[in-house]
Amino acid sequence: MKIPLLITGGLVLGAMAYAQDKPNIIIILADDVGFSDIGCFGGEIQTPVLDKMAKEGMRMTQMYNSARSCPSRANLLTGLYPHQTGLGHMDAIRPAWPKGYAGFRSNSDNVTIAEVLKDAGYFTAMSGKWHLGRTADPVERGFQEYYGLLGGFNSFWNPEVYSRLPEGRILRQYKDGEFYATNVITDYAIDFINQAHQEEKPLFMYLAYNAPHFPLHAPKEVTDKYMQTYLQGWDKIRDQRWKRIVDMKLMQGKPELSPRGIVPESLFEDETHPLPAWNSLTKEQQADLARRMAIYAAMVDIMDANIGRVLETLQKNGALDNTFIMFMSDNGACAEWHEFGFDKQTGTEYHTHTGEELDRMGLPGTYHHYGTGWANVCCTPFSLYKHYAHEGGISTPCIIRWGDNIKSKGGIDHQPAQFSDIMSTCIELAGTTYPDEYEGRKIIPTPGRSVLPIIRGTDMPERYIYAEHEGNRMVRKGDWKLVSANFKGDEWELYNIKEDRTELHNLIKTYPKMAEELENAYFKWADKSDVLYFPKVWNTYNKGRQKDFRENKLK
Repeated sequence: MKIPLLITGGLVLGAMAYAQDKPNIIIILADDVGFSDIGCFGGEIQTPVLDKMAKEGMRMTQMYNSARSCPSRANLLTGLYPHQTGLGHMDAIRPAWPKGYAGFRSNSDNVTIAEVLKDAGYFTAMSGKWHLGRTADPVERGFQEYYGLLGGFNSFWNPEVYSRLPEGRILRQYKDGEFYATNVITDYAIDFINQAHQEEKPLFMYLAYNAPHFPLHAPKEVTDKYMQTYLQGWDKIRDQRWKRIVDMKLMQGKPELSPRGIVPESLFEDETHPLPAWNSLTKEQQADLARRMAIYAAMVDIMDANIGRVLETLQKNGALDNTFIMFMSDNGACAEWHEFGFDKQTGTEYHTHTGEELDRMGLPGTYHHYGTGWANVCCTPFSLYKHYAHEGGISTPCIIRWGDNIKSKGGIDHQPAQFSDIMSTCIELAGTTYPDEYEGRKIIPTPGRSVLPIIRGTDMPERYIYAEHEGNRMVRKGDWKLVSANFKGDEWELYNIKEDRTELHNLIKTYPKMAEELENAYFKWADKSDVLYFPKVWNTYNKGRQKDFRENKLK
């Protein structure tokens, strides 16, 4: 299978000058990429396109998502915290559940970036993963063109599970064995870029890759080039990433690398066990696990190459430097739910592959995930993972490129921001306003703020930032963060993130007044944002428990 070529040098500007006043806006969202997977964030995976974007733009080190796919996507597209849209949990409709967890309120009190920008004269398109439920599809929520995966995860080799909307649009045709989702999602994205250019309209595009979410699928020749790297094992790779992170000055203060991680038994149990040292595994286990991570790396590698194709298309159209491009991930790396990964969609089976079976991993007909050991690497230097509100779960690599509008090209910014800010950023870029009403419906005000001051080299105003998913919760203000993980029970932890980004030194007994201030802010937000606190098991929540906890806080 042919893999798209990388951009390796300067590209010739297209003959037609790009004259529009409003910038194009492209939001690129990866799926399950950890904080340090990208080369310019310390990773060993080959990501030359994203690395070049960082040199020509900037990196934000403290952009927060909402810890998991559906909540983060609702958060990003609406500018609201996910519970305000009904997506505090996942995309299934659950009428009996509390309002913040009952499913995406697709046509009521929220509005999408696509809806607002379409009304502002933008051509709106989406290519990739939707995962906001089936109550409304992307076209019904403001996107004029769509191709991609409406659900959460599926085969990268099977074209039958991907959709083209509106109905009746002509599908691209691929020969047998030629279809690979990351390439095809990009093919359509390029079509949409060219369509906007031909119609002489500014473009808003949401490019939401389903890579590198499981099932781990990639062509063998790309996987093979990473095998020797990952046979070094997760301990060595994690140490190497940490050294690069320090050299790149991606952390403030004097942070320490968090210890090798723990393995939560499941969402429904308090039990955990330590992640084993790589050298304690058998050679067969090591080969199998190295292959899993090599497939994952290949998926990131291919995604990076495809982002290169997008940039090349913009350059040919004379539009690259007038395009605001933002790259992020929807949550931290996925640790579900065992150090050895899994091989079936149920997530309950593990099999050590050897011989020819090892070589076939990642190809059509297979279904694998890499497990907690490699998730711990992908979230380096943090602890915990996707689902959690600790830094490993909610911290995304974030790269912004916007021609000469970046004041400090190649720079790094450590100011905290959150996915709710993306709506406000797009609105400022488009020169429009966030609506009080939309199509006769009253719209919830967005808590987000534009991040363009960061691009201009100025400070964002200090404010509270929040997250909650499955009882994992946090509130952040300035340098201080109050956080709790569901498997640890009800106890809060307090960290100074500027000095201790890896959350190793709990200061809750030293600064009880700060903890109380943050906790009060958290529950005030929870009360007005349809957020409930689930002490242990989110689906057996008792409403009286939140009141009991608040009356006995900081015991």
